[in-house]
Amino acid sequence: MMEKTILKSSFPQWIKSLQSFKVFIPKRENFGWELSSNNQILEIASDYTYPVVPPKKLIFPQEEIFFEFEQNPDNGIELKEVLPEESPQVIFGVRPCDGRAVEAMDLVFGGSFEDLYYWRRRRQTTLVGLACHQPPSENCFCLSVEGSPYSEDGLDILLTDLGDRYFVKALTEKGEKLLSEAPSLFKEITPKDREEKERVHLEAQGKIKRHLNGARELPEKIKAIFDSNFWDEESSNCLRCGICTYLCPTCHCFDINDETKSLAPLRGRRIRTWDTCQFPDFTMHSSGHNPRPDRASRLRQRLAHKFLYFILLYDRFQCVGCGRCISLCPVGIDIIEVLTRARNHGK
Repeated sequence: MMEKTILKSSFPQWIKSLQSFKVFIPKRENFGWELSSNNQILEIASDYTYPVVPPKKLIFPQEEIFFEFEQNPDNGIELKEVLPEESPQVIFGVRPCDGRAVEAMDLVFGGSFEDLYYWRRRRQTTLVGLACHQPPSENCFCLSVEGSPYSEDGLDILLTDLGDRYFVKALTEKGEKLLSEAPSLFKEITPKDREEKERVHLEAQGKIKRHLNGARELPEKIKAIFDSNFWDEESSNCLRCGICTYLCPTCHCFDINDETKSLAPLRGRRIRTWDTCQFPDFTMHSSGHNPRPDRASRLRQRLAHKFLYFILLYDRFQCVGCGRCISLCPVGIDIIEVLTRARNHGK
């Protein structure tokens, strides 16, 4: 672990020193913020909140090719594996909730079987977090799911905004390597720096207004009301658009398909694309049977995955409390309210 400070006026020089990396920095677009590799952006804007599409898209892209296939008259079908390119990348402005989300994704794509495509990108990615001095969204509730506005989980570096400078905490070897690219820009910390950082962190925690009380009680409660008509009532407005899952930093469901470009000779590719448990076809069997045939069972699945199944597997919530699914739902489905009613259902 290494702790330093860097003046904001020196920040662009640090970015410029990272010539061997593809650098992503938040950029404001029409509908919010996005992570951009535009090399003209050399600082994090003071009014930055968080990206609409979370950093997972740079490690687990919305579409990726597994292999290409082509019919050869002499050798039959030839396969050509397509692996992610060797391209180290740095993502700046990762909020603590999104850092914890990447850590949750690591659990899914790691373990006894490692997903080659995911880890090829993950191991080449350095995450530079930015502690929240105020909630990026009015619907943030990270404290309720065991996170915080200054959580270090999943990050390689955590920056804390101290006004004219950043408090820089390198948490991993990858983080320390990033600081070593421009060592003269970083200064030793002082007791005043540390005191100010602690004050900013404490104040940020007090600014979070939304809370999901008793979240650890939810696994047993969800099991108890699994077959209840509660889910029918709560899902009645759902449009099945998938926004809640596509913009969730931890949702990771995918589909695999073969795309044919030519039939004679046969030529095409096998691709992986994001999918969502909120689509009716997600669980459709070839027999025509669908074990989750309605909106109620699909809403129940989404919330049970985050507040029941993931806890049983990993003893942590899959939800990181970023609030995107609440803020961006076109019909106002609010998981804090839904889960609060679930906890109180039947009392």
